Amino acid sequence: MSIKDKIKDLLKGHEQQADRGIDQAGDRIDEKTQGQHQSQVDTAQQRMKDELGGQDRDIPPHP
Repeated sequence: MSIKDKIKDLLKGHEQQADRGIDQAGDRIDEKTQGQHQSQVDTAQQRMKDELGGQDRDIPPHP
């Protein structure tokens, strides 16, 4: 079992919290870098959500 599979198993039932954590981490990075790398951070956030199955879930966006 790969590390990605282990993480997915750990996150089962906590998908919304994981997505919010990804959003908060990206917001924090944007804040620290004063938005200089916003497009790269957004891309990384989306890839992380996709890897964790974000496309399969219907989760409201983080405010």
